[in-house]
Amino acid sequence: MSGRVVAVVGASGAIGGLVTRSLLERGDAVLGTGRSAASLEATGRDAPPGRWWACPLDLRNPNAGDRLVEVVRSGPGHLDAVVLAAGVVAFGDLESTPDDVIEELFVTNVLGPLWLLRRLIPMLSERQGTVVNISAVVAEQPLPGMAAYAASKAALTAADLALRRELRRRRIRVVDVRPPHTETGLAGRAIHGEPPRLPVGLDPAVVAGRIVAALEDPAVEEIPSTQFTSDD
Repeated sequence: MSGRVVAVVGASGAIGGLVTRSLLERGDAVLGTGRSAASLEATGRDAPPGRWWACPLDLRNPNAGDRLVEVVRSGPGHLDAVVLAAGVVAFGDLESTPDDVIEELFVTNVLGPLWLLRRLIPMLSERQGTVVNISAVVAEQPLPGMAAYAASKAALTAADLALRRELRRRRIRVVDVRPPHTETGLAGRAIHGEPPRLPVGLDPAVVAGRIVAALEDPAVEEIPSTQFTSDD
């Protein structure tokens, strides 16, 4: 895959940052997106010249994809893959979860990725590209106290399964990644509620490594939770 151009949405996050560094080490170019320009600058500080573009944007904005397309066209000129590694989490029973929290979960975890991909499909089709969406184990095993979050991730996985078939004629591969609980720190930044007592999660480097490997293997279409181990 060396020499390709990959957009990493959430490039300053725990998993997105590791994916970004791994791709740069392999000789790829990366367009990193995130809400914080300062965090993106720190992420790309040691990137080789000409192989890093920072694109501050808010995934919750329907026009974020238009901005990303502009940066691609004015920068590397093409796009081979996109990794969507941004998301939010909330905890608590449904009755006590405010409406705006439920809305935020779906806007960030489902609508934002779909809005973005709508804009990127023509560009990805030009390169027979790849889409990697990070869902979660709760898409497979919904848990009480996480109904709204689990529903948002299940919706993303459902979209991936449909898009895999829909975009096959465009020669775009869609990979749905459903890691188990991972020590990204996201649970401590929940937009609502307190996380339940959780066992020690997976090392983010394991998830990032599987994502990078999937980008390089055209046979991979999904990575369910059962395929992750701490020994990877």
